[in-house]
Amino acid sequence: MAVKIRLRRTGRKKQPSYRIVIADSRSPRDGKFIEVIGQYNPRQGEQALNLETERVHYWLDSGAQPTDTVRSLLRRAGVLKSRHETRLGRKLTASAVPVSSAES
Repeated sequence: MAVKIRLRRTGRKKQPSYRIVIADSRSPRDGKFIEVIGQYNPRQGEQALNLETERVHYWLDSGAQPTDTVRSLLRRAGVLKSRHETRLGRKLTASAVPVSSAES
């Protein structure tokens, strides 16, 4: 089962709001989903995005793939940058060569 992080449309006609959901890639846009992890209201300006970042990290670690729009929202919220910095920091500390062995 391929899991996606994508938008589910809610709201009235001409006044969209979206829920950011975890869903099977085969289910329809407004169909069955696994979990709601946030909301996006494009008409509200700066307070448009609400995310549960712990759940986003959990699902990204589990292999869920965000759609292009959700990826740009995660980038705007700073979630992808924090994930990259933590992964980069772990790699740097793991592959660092001690100074004392380099001098020998």
